Amino acid sequence: MTKSYDALIIGGGHNGLVCAFYLAQAGLKVRILERRDVIGGAAVTEEFHPGFRNSVASYTVSLLQPKVIRDMKLVDHGYKVIERPISNFLPQEDGGYLKLGGGLERTQAEFRKFSARDAETLPAYYDALENVADVLRDLALATPPNIGDGLKTLIDGARQGRRLAKMPLDQQRDVLDLFVKSARTFLDAWFESEAVKAAFGFDAVVGNYASPDTPGSAYVLLHHVFGEVNGKRGAWGHSVGGMGAITQAMAKVCKAAGVEISLEAPVAKVLVDGGRVAGVRLESGEEIACATVIANVGPKILYERMMDPADLGPEFTRRIKAFKAGSGTFRMNVALSELPRFTCLPEPGEHHQSGIIIAPTLDYMDEAFTDAKKHGWSRKPIVEMLIPSTVDDSLAPPGQHVASLFCQQFAPEYDWDTHREAAADTTIDTVEDYAPGFRASVLGRTILSPLDLERKFGLAGGDIMHGNMSLDQLWSARPVLGNAAYRGPVKGLYMCGAGAHPGGGVTGAPGHNAAREILADRSFFGRMLRRS
Repeated sequence: MTKSYDALIIGGGHNGLVCAFYLAQAGLKVRILERRDVIGGAAVTEEFHPGFRNSVASYTVSLLQPKVIRDMKLVDHGYKVIERPISNFLPQEDGGYLKLGGGLERTQAEFRKFSARDAETLPAYYDALENVADVLRDLALATPPNIGDGLKTLIDGARQGRRLAKMPLDQQRDVLDLFVKSARTFLDAWFESEAVKAAFGFDAVVGNYASPDTPGSAYVLLHHVFGEVNGKRGAWGHSVGGMGAITQAMAKVCKAAGVEISLEAPVAKVLVDGGRVAGVRLESGEEIACATVIANVGPKILYERMMDPADLGPEFTRRIKAFKAGSGTFRMNVALSELPRFTCLPEPGEHHQSGIIIAPTLDYMDEAFTDAKKHGWSRKPIVEMLIPSTVDDSLAPPGQHVASLFCQQFAPEYDWDTHREAAADTTIDTVEDYAPGFRASVLGRTILSPLDLERKFGLAGGDIMHGNMSLDQLWSARPVLGNAAYRGPVKGLYMCGAGAHPGGGVTGAPGHNAAREILADRSFFGRMLRRS
């Protein structure tokens, strides 16, 4: 074996960088092993057409933990986010539109176009979500109670459950509703307008290969309101320079802290000796010794492709095989000669700087899912379009634009090598239905089907969350009950990616939390507590 390290991190995505930073800051010798030729995982910026650059996969900012931003001093290294003037813009099939965001009064005025009752209900709805989200924000940076850890399980469970227990009964009911109900059932209890329900229900299907009628989908809706931008809760924004600007800033901070970053260094196998981690073997055949290996890849990739089942045991192997991963996401970037002109709102405006949602009703979203199950992809997919060049002119030539198309309801398992282009054409046609002339404005495009997302970024089934965000795969059960505290089933093996609590999104939380647990395990008190 070659020289050894205190910690090896498999995968250079944002969570791996965050974890490496905290470990290096504590004095550990850390090396990141990244399979691609660029650091950043799915949060990277690349040129995809001559003169046009954009975020390749991850595409918008809100969930990145303020603590991580502060601790890594990212602002000092170029981190800058421009807020959307409004959150989302939803063209309607009847030629109307709905704008969401820009303040409570503005949103209420929009809602009144569809329902006076819904406008009056909105403040109470916001309060209900915020009360639950506020509690869960605290849990995002907490290690879940890990079943089997003895006294520590009891202490962690009591501490984290205390705030939930202190909530008023009506708020506890909201928590239950959000965790077990479908998005439609939850929203039906609040609103009557289909357009209004669609405006909120869209978040329930983002990265979620499911219908808004699927039980548990209401939680995914909640997961997307946790964040903040520039101190404003629930806001979303554009990262100047694309998402790659964030991970490049993180990489600079890590290198300054002494982290060694190796590109084009794909890991083939995690080495185990005598029931504990011994290091890794790269695809080149090089072996690197280390008693601590941290995986920033998802559970399916780590346990099914990088480890020997004999090292994991039959029960754990069976449960990982049952772990659900596959988000049905289809990602495109397009170079545009001009801004799209929507039939309902053709002139340039704030709607071009927001999330443009083509999914006018919950029924539309449900049909998109059932269509994908039957045919491989929806003939009318759910499309979110962002045009970051409206606020960041470094991404496109003067007068031209780039657009991110984040599309839902494309089967995770399908013959995408054959049908990739046809599915992309369907997506373009879907936008064309609401913005005539869009197709003619497309100068170039890149396509990432679920299969492409797996090949390029190591996302099993194209799952941007590293695994479904369903009730059976959250908190103390992520990825499996008994291995939820960022520790794998082999001594010295840890997880720091979205397959661990609190899950997906560009948050940095799993990386932050995993580093804390690794450092705790290296302390005398931490070792004693885990043995108790």
